[in-house]
Amino acid sequence: MFGEFGNPDHDECVRIVHRALDAGINLIDTADVYSKGESEEIIGRAIAGRRDEVLLATKFGQPMEPLNGRGASRRWITRAVEGSLRRLGTDYLDLYQQHVPDGNTAAEETLLALDDLVRAGKVRTVGSSNFSAEAVVEYRWAAERLGTNRMMTEQLPYNVFVRQAERSVLPTCRRYGLGVLVWGPLNMGWLAGKYAQGRPPEEGTRAARKFARLPWSAEEASSVARKHDLVGRLAELASEAGVSPSHLAYAFVLEHPAVTSAIVGPRLLHHLEDALGAAEVRLPREVLDRVDELCRPGEDVEPRDALIVNANLRRTARRRSAGDG
Repeated sequence: MFGEFGNPDHDECVRIVHRALDAGINLIDTADVYSKGESEEIIGRAIAGRRDEVLLATKFGQPMEPLNGRGASRRWITRAVEGSLRRLGTDYLDLYQQHVPDGNTAAEETLLALDDLVRAGKVRTVGSSNFSAEAVVEYRWAAERLGTNRMMTEQLPYNVFVRQAERSVLPTCRRYGLGVLVWGPLNMGWLAGKYAQGRPPEEGTRAARKFARLPWSAEEASSVARKHDLVGRLAELASEAGVSPSHLAYAFVLEHPAVTSAIVGPRLLHHLEDALGAAEVRLPREVLDRVDELCRPGEDVEPRDALIVNANLRRTARRRSAGDG
């Protein structure tokens, strides 16, 4: 959320990073595509002189250029990493992640290219992001065959409203000992109670950009209405538990045994201050059980929130579909 995509005030973004470091946060995650490199530039400025305090993570693979500037090919990885290192003002990355699966590039090519970066000292550890359980296993097996460094982490969407990962990705990560970085623990602010029914989201938020993609299908409109209802019910539960709605959401994510850390993604300083207050919150079993009653495990409340999807299940990838005769 740093840069044009979220907060364009570079000085304020630097203050947010410094406050996080001073509070004991030691992992900063970004991506080359965030505000087309501006986020990395801001973070590079913020950690200047404090690099050793930070586990620095970034990602590659999303479109950076119109034609060839994307994906997980050796050609693009070797270019993308140099751009990230330059913008971040460092000579190495602690964690370099493939942002999304690339159906056009073999896992072997990607792993060999990343392994070269590790051997060259430009990257310490490699990981994946938004992978299905099948992809996590495929890359692990490929790395074992090749003798390369393995993907050691997976970054995925997970929160009270987005629970698809509980079906297979989180259990798979736990089985193989992968670190799990969760993004979107507040579901774009929904779980903090930011969005009132009938009132448009605040300009500059993720939800404002998402809601701009209209028209909605009847299913999507219904799921949004359900979200509004659930936000009220969860707020009541949070009040009974003696915590704020946002702290309930953060604590829920951290209670999962496969989760290593939650990425808070603050746009403004007070967003970070709120997240810091949730660090020590723990939810008793009865509260987690009531969350499960409201939002069923393994299911997403809104279809458009689903990102970890097996590509073979998309309509265009099926051998046959309804209407084929």
